[in-house]
Amino acid sequence: MTWLPPALAPIVLLLCSNVFMTFAWYGHLKYTDRPLWLVIIASWGIAFIEYCFAVPANRWGVAAYSPADAPLEWRVPSEETPPDAG
Repeated sequence: MTWLPPALAPIVLLLCSNVFMTFAWYGHLKYTDRPLWLVIIASWGIAFIEYCFAVPANRWGVAAYSPADAPLEWRVPSEETPPDAG
């Protein structure tokens, strides 16, 4: 499966996935002199790498966690922590 412990592998992979997706979403803003079609293709290429991290993370995460006890980092790695409901 992986060299990481089963409970840690999905978290690490999804954090890596989040880094790549952030570059795919916002990286093009640095290259405003490039044609739009080129930054779209580059963003899709980066998103493909992100997907290569996210798919195994989710597959291995299901084996290590149930949806009810999945850590917050696994469920929403790029969102802010929700405020307390109570």
